[in-house]
Amino acid sequence: TNTCDQNLNHCLEVIEQISKVQGQFFRILTTTAQEGGHYDGVEIIKSRLLPWLEASFTAASMGKPVDSKVPSLQDTFDKERHKEAGARDRDKQQLDSELTSTRNQLNQVQDDLAETEKTLEETKNRSAISLLAAEEEINQLRKQLKSLQVQEDSRHRNLEHRSLEHRGAEPRGSEPRTSEQRRLDQRGIDKQGVEQQTEVISDYEKQLRTLKEEIAVLSAEKSVLQGRSARSRTPSPGPRSHSRSHSRSRSRSRSTSPSTAVVKIRSPSPNRAKMSNVARKAALLSRFSDAYSQARLDAQCLLRRCIDRAETVQRIIYIATVEAFHVAKMAFRHFKIRVRKSLTPSLAGSNNFEDAVSDYIICHLDLYDSQSSVNDVIRAMNVNPKISFPPEVDFCLLSEFIQEICCIAFAMQALDPPLDIAFGADGEIFNDCKYCRSYDSDFTAPLVLYHVWPALMENDCVIMKGEAVTKRGAF
Repeated sequence: TNTCDQNLNHCLEVIEQISKVQGQFFRILTTTAQEGGHYDGVEIIKSRLLPWLEASFTAASMGKPVDSKVPSLQDTFDKERHKEAGARDRDKQQLDSELTSTRNQLNQVQDDLAETEKTLEETKNRSAISLLAAEEEINQLRKQLKSLQVQEDSRHRNLEHRSLEHRGAEPRGSEPRTSEQRRLDQRGIDKQGVEQQTEVISDYEKQLRTLKEEIAVLSAEKSVLQGRSARSRTPSPGPRSHSRSHSRSRSRSRSTSPSTAVVKIRSPSPNRAKMSNVARKAALLSRFSDAYSQARLDAQCLLRRCIDRAETVQRIIYIATVEAFHVAKMAFRHFKIRVRKSLTPSLAGSNNFEDAVSDYIICHLDLYDSQSSVNDVIRAMNVNPKISFPPEVDFCLLSEFIQEICCIAFAMQALDPPLDIAFGADGEIFNDCKYCRSYDSDFTAPLVLYHVWPALMENDCVIMKGEAVTKRGAF
């Protein structure tokens, strides 16, 4: 058996070896902690190392054995790992459920869109069939009218020939006058029949025009739905390789004075003069929808080259659209005043003076100086406090987009009643009747953070919804 001194020497040797190993471990721990900087790893040391050291030194100083209930480093590490794994699993399940609900909503929207397109297509087919039937009936009535006119002309020639024969061969008597009176009565009856046929034809022509207007409106609605379908399938706007180019430069070479056009006796466009208010409205709605689904995204691509923040880009385009409508309405009022002054000498005191002014404006919408309005819009945007843009961005990049919106807004003022955009302010209560939420919105937020596109109004009725972004805790 060993003596007490020998046993103490062995114990001290073991302690010295253990202290050397611990010193090496602490050096490794120090080096590892220094790699994380001043703050990384602090939570790990507090939660795992310090409690263990405290329990060990306290037990050693008091002469008590180390409490087995104190968790070891490995136990603490395993517990933290299991806790993090459970949290990740819960987050994954929640994301899966949200993804499933979003897919279900998308499928439902696509099904509704398909049904709507099918209904519109059926309505369009029925209208086309009715239009063909009406045209066929009108052609038949025209043929009947021509045959009746030919019969009337031949009957009139026979009547004149017989009257000449009676005048040369027989003296005037009561019997010839009676037969001639009968012929005249018969001729009056035939004329009444021809007039009735003419009235029927005019009625059918009115029905034909009405059907054409309905087809134009349905085509515009179909284009709007197709644009919404394209936007719902691609929620994030990507860069486009081409941009729409309407003939916007035509107004630069035009004269802005309507009196000059009156002196030159400008011949109005027959197609534009014949377009009814409904057909022009449908065409403008289609152009406004195209501006939202195509021109707006092209303008976003131009701005994203200079501005990284999507919210700033969308704010700039919305403000450009609002300012374009405001400037176009002012230009329309000034243009109408000039037309009144120029037409007053020739139509003063006439009952249809207002109709003449409206017809002239409709036929000469291309006299609108859109480039001047674009310059006014850019000046208004440069002093708008809501837009904070880098100095390298020039709003002249949006000239084509602003010019298209100005032309659309100017033409909308010539409708009866005119169309205008709804007023929108940041922080207002979200209105489902006026706006739809953007794809990145918080669908439970009650307030509008900012607007993406304005709603289109006719008097107090919404005829085309806008788009807005809603977020919670933004104000």
